[in-house]
Amino acid sequence: MAERRVVVAPGVGLHARPAALFVKAAGATGLPVTIARDGAPAADARSILSVLSLDVRGGEEVVLTAEGDNAESALDQLSTILTSTDA
Repeated sequence: MAERRVVVAPGVGLHARPAALFVKAAGATGLPVTIARDGAPAADARSILSVLSLDVRGGEEVVLTAEGDNAESALDQLSTILTSTDA
């Protein structure tokens, strides 16, 4: 299992549009991917409702996990989305 700690881009957070982009990318990996925030259970990163329910704000750290072939590559891609201010 691959794991990555990522600080979400300041001022962005995982509100509707960035969360939708993240969830779409997580689903495209074809892998089971989770996202967790301190004090909250891990959520399925492929579910928009699960991701939005975490209420992740910009500047907060999240933990991404993925399992399977190319898990490290998938987490690299997802990390880039979370740290981008373009969303």
